Amino acid sequence: MTDDANARIDAVVKNNAVVLFMKGTPLFPQCGFSSRAIAILERLGVDFESVDVLQDQGIRQGIKAYSDWPTIPQLYVNGEFVGGSDIMMEMYESGELAELFAGTAAAE
Repeated sequence: MTDDANARIDAVVKNNAVVLFMKGTPLFPQCGFSSRAIAILERLGVDFESVDVLQDQGIRQGIKAYSDWPTIPQLYVNGEFVGGSDIMMEMYESGELAELFAGTAAAE
């Protein structure tokens, strides 16, 4: 990963309470996993920043190194990596994700 990509990723993660690195946009997700992640966040009424990794190859590859996680989407809350869509779904179903958001400024 380039230093530039790492710095850009780090800035987005640290300057937003909730960030989803995804394929596509919230209105037009480009994969089923990103679509599921968006649906979960919308169901919980969470304000979030999204980053379309398809628009920047440096970010697309860099985010995998940044989190040491091989897949996209990736969710960050309060600067901490939470996981991908499968982990988000498990946490949503158990109520853990709602609890996590209850402690952020992103909860409505």
